[in-house]
Amino acid sequence: MLARLWQRDARHEGVMRVNIYLLRLLYALMFFMLGQTTWTEILTHQGQWEPNKAVAWTVWTAFATLAGLGLLRPVKMLPIILLEIFYKVMWLAIVAYPLWSRGELVGSPAESTTYAFLGVLLAIIAVPWGYIATSYFTWPSTAKPA
Repeated sequence: MLARLWQRDARHEGVMRVNIYLLRLLYALMFFMLGQTTWTEILTHQGQWEPNKAVAWTVWTAFATLAGLGLLRPVKMLPIILLEIFYKVMWLAIVAYPLWSRGELVGSPAESTTYAFLGVLLAIIAVPWGYIATSYFTWPSTAKPA
């Protein structure tokens, strides 16, 4: 049973089943948890939106909604997972790490976001990095058929 988790799945472009299950877990968390928060804010907001806050809420809402497609097509929606990894790691590097290295993270406004963003480790584990390398960073063959 467990050995099947490590098998490649032809239905998902040869990505291992364990990656597919972990990706679906990530998409479900984004769709339901983030989606509940963001759609509630969008649908119940009253008054004029502050433009930058509106951008943030609408981007987060779109992100959560697109994660629903990831439940159906986990490999095809990998770019949103890569976006998540990129922005969270970047934020941790430029905001959380400097605060932590100076001993100022605990008790700061960034502390709760830091703990939430450390969950990016699950995304890093879930991504089929070999598939990413061959699909996104190699040129297609230029050989012409005989």
